[in-house]
Amino acid sequence: MKLSSLIITLFLSYAININAQKINQEVNIENQQAFLLGEITIDALSSNTYKPWYEQNFENYETDQNNIEVFKDKLSSFKILIFMGTWCGDSRREVPRFLKILKSANYPIENLKIVALDKRKESYKKSPQGEEWGLNIRRVPTFIFYKYGREVNRIIETPITTLENDILKIISQQEYIPNYTSSLHFD
Repeated sequence: MKLSSLIITLFLSYAININAQKINQEVNIENQQAFLLGEITIDALSSNTYKPWYEQNFENYETDQNNIEVFKDKLSSFKILIFMGTWCGDSRREVPRFLKILKSANYPIENLKIVALDKRKESYKKSPQGEEWGLNIRRVPTFIFYKYGREVNRIIETPITTLENDILKIISQQEYIPNYTSSLHFD
């Protein structure tokens, strides 16, 4: 009886620790710019440290409203997982633009998860909770679109044409081959 109680206690402790992941964790390294790590919110990107590049790329991006009108109703049925690095130039440019598109499409933010990856050599492009495990995240940003719990496709690092065109192709399930696809396979 004691062994089963111990196992239950260990399991509950593990479950509580998993659920207690710190959101918007910031890492400070001496003589380097701070960066976010793990699950983050849009509010964290618009906070003081990240605000200059986030707001500039969000505000200055001209969305393609014609394409957004075409896909906005379909988009809301997809879950989106973003892997990024607040230290990465491509992420700093593309993520604010992508988020502006989502806002313009009235995308339900509860269907969005953003994970910031590490820049340190020993844990490069990894997150504290291992959300990237098994997803072949080699470049950031990576925007993964899910439907019914299955990956439909992804935009890797930069769009092929524009973010709006790429999103439209993905959610319309048109042929779309993202950048850097050598080891990706879609059903």
